[in-house]
Amino acid sequence: MSRPIFEVIALDAHDALAARTGGADRLELVTDMAADGLTPSRETFAAVRAAVDIPVRVMLRARADFSVGGAREADALCAAAAALRGEGADEFVLGFLDGSGAPDLAAVRRLVDAIGSGARWTFHRAIDHCADREAVRSAVRGLPGLDTFLTAGSARGVDDGLGRLLAEAGRPGEPQLMVGGGLRADHLPRLLAAGIDAFHVGGAVRPGGWAGAVDAQAVRTWRQLLDAPVAVP
Repeated sequence: MSRPIFEVIALDAHDALAARTGGADRLELVTDMAADGLTPSRETFAAVRAAVDIPVRVMLRARADFSVGGAREADALCAAAAALRGEGADEFVLGFLDGSGAPDLAAVRRLVDAIGSGARWTFHRAIDHCADREAVRSAVRGLPGLDTFLTAGSARGVDDGLGRLLAEAGRPGEPQLMVGGGLRADHLPRLLAAGIDAFHVGGAVRPGGWAGAVDAQAVRTWRQLLDAPVAVP
């Protein structure tokens, strides 16, 4: 298995630099974690891009739930996406559900069109809150640029979704499975042994919680765990 990808949530350039120093491979850039991560400003992206040389995936989300909202909110989100693209962003995170928990394919397509050709993106944890995971996979599979599903396997987090994650590991021809959402270090041996090779953390590398910053040493500890030889549990 190749070296696992380690993605860290960043809120600003300070977080980004600490994550990079600790060995993160990629950032998910968001604002407002009280709402579980919304779209950051163009200025914040520019500051992060100037601070680090690792890939930065920018969240495209305007609400605390997983709906795109009304027409005005959708328009504003598309405009924000285009502005971020103009600033140099070329990797994104998005995903929308309708009121029944089905994939809102029209909204997803609008945002994919807004970020344009050549951009890569993650379908985020909306997949954990949907009515039918396979319906989401089927609906978005093959959309331009999709290369990752970020999932805990359950809306309640990795503890509850671990069995599903292990069952979904290694599906041929699928976007990469990135595990995040209540991920702990003690989950890693089984996930790594199953062949999962992408991991995502946020609060786990912030000793002071979301009110504090990313800690480079905490990131480094996770990096070392991910790079250790895999032992079958």
